Amino acid sequence: MHHAQAVEMTALIDSHTENKDLRTLGVRISRSQSDEIDFMKRWLKARGEPASASKEMSGMHMPGMGMKAQMLMPGMLTPAQMDALRKAKGAKFDQLFLAGMIQHHKGALTMVKELFDTAGAGEDADLFNFATDVDSGQRAEIRIMQDMLKGKP
Repeated sequence: MHHAQAVEMTALIDSHTENKDLRTLGVRISRSQSDEIDFMKRWLKARGEPASASKEMSGMHMPGMGMKAQMLMPGMLTPAQMDALRKAKGAKFDQLFLAGMIQHHKGALTMVKELFDTAGAGEDADLFNFATDVDSGQRAEIRIMQDMLKGKP
């Protein structure tokens, strides 16, 4: 659900901004998030685990969800934040998108830390490599987005 929200956020870019740099970043984020969703589905399937969310979680990134679902994953935007993002255009959208995606990415870093703080979590080589890649990729994108918010190229 966390990744799905990032994909939903990037899907707004084409209709909400003319910022070329944000469009380029959005393509990168969308592609990486989609690739990570595919990895997680394959990883779960290989272990005989369900690859889809429960009914309770399935609407987590949708407007009008309850607080319980909202609180499940660190960094996810609230329904109010997502609504504001959907309604914004131009520079306001850019600012809300960047701030929201930084929040979102920091949530991913929190989850990676929690994973590695769990005994034995780093023993699965595929999962270790995936989480390490997520961590380094999210950190790099956060720096890019922080620079964009500051008006740096």
